[in-house]
Amino acid sequence: MFHPERKRESMFKRNFQQQAEFQQGMQAEEQKFSNIQDVYADNLQEEMDKIVQIVEDYPFVAIDTEFPGVVAKPLGKFTTSSEYRYRSLKCNVDLLKIIQLGISFYDAHGNRRPGVCTWQFNFKFNLGVDMYAQDSIDLLTKSGLNFKLHEEKGIDVNEFGALLITSGLVLTDDVCWISFHGGYDYGYLLKVLTNDTLPEKESEFFELYHTFFIRSYDLKYMMKSCEDLKGGLDKLADDLKVARIGPQHQAGSDSLLTAASFFSMREQYFENMIDEDKFMGVLYGLGEGGPGATAPPHRTTVSAN
Repeated sequence: MFHPERKRESMFKRNFQQQAEFQQGMQAEEQKFSNIQDVYADNLQEEMDKIVQIVEDYPFVAIDTEFPGVVAKPLGKFTTSSEYRYRSLKCNVDLLKIIQLGISFYDAHGNRRPGVCTWQFNFKFNLGVDMYAQDSIDLLTKSGLNFKLHEEKGIDVNEFGALLITSGLVLTDDVCWISFHGGYDYGYLLKVLTNDTLPEKESEFFELYHTFFIRSYDLKYMMKSCEDLKGGLDKLADDLKVARIGPQHQAGSDSLLTAASFFSMREQYFENMIDEDKFMGVLYGLGEGGPGATAPPHRTTVSAN
């Protein structure tokens, strides 16, 4: 015999269970990504004040940027492939705007800051006005970036640049910066810090880079001395057995993965001793850090000076 009351009760229980499972899933996602703090214009000052307080105890700072792709190629004759790569970086960074910056904080022993350890800065960007490559915007949208929020609540880059200059993060050798294939990351940061286009010459770019970021490592360049490590950041993390927190192609998650991969690589391949003379201040693909540069491969260690 058919009992509509029982059917309604069963449907109610099933819907209630599904809703509870959904809420549990959302809570798990929030907990999973609780290490990453989103920053927009309305909480910029508050979050920068927090960063100023923690950098002394967590001076290893990993970065990643999201930007609107590559839209231009440099014109002219170039004597080296490195010169061409720099001119390509310069013309695109000069034309385009940074969209997102991720900064993650670790101590010297490879421990990330408890709780929030990553700040994800979301900059003002207007798809109706600003220049971009469509495939890059499609990828970022698929990865979860909300360009409506960037347009309405995004951070003004000039305000952020002024705060970054006085934050204790730059212009000091107390902080060690970490990136993966970081040329464009530092290109956009230097544009923000100087409120100007990038220098005409690659040598001038490196002078500026070493002034603001006195101590830095580029994982992609360090991989050249690890004969069985190849590929991009995700491949590196997989090989090192490092788990990602947060969505791929968002700057906060990518900076957090960069930091964790650095310390895992330092332990597994360099016995926690990295030769500063060999690896510090080099950017893969630019200057001496280009693919033409050589570093003898090894599996275990580089002696520290």
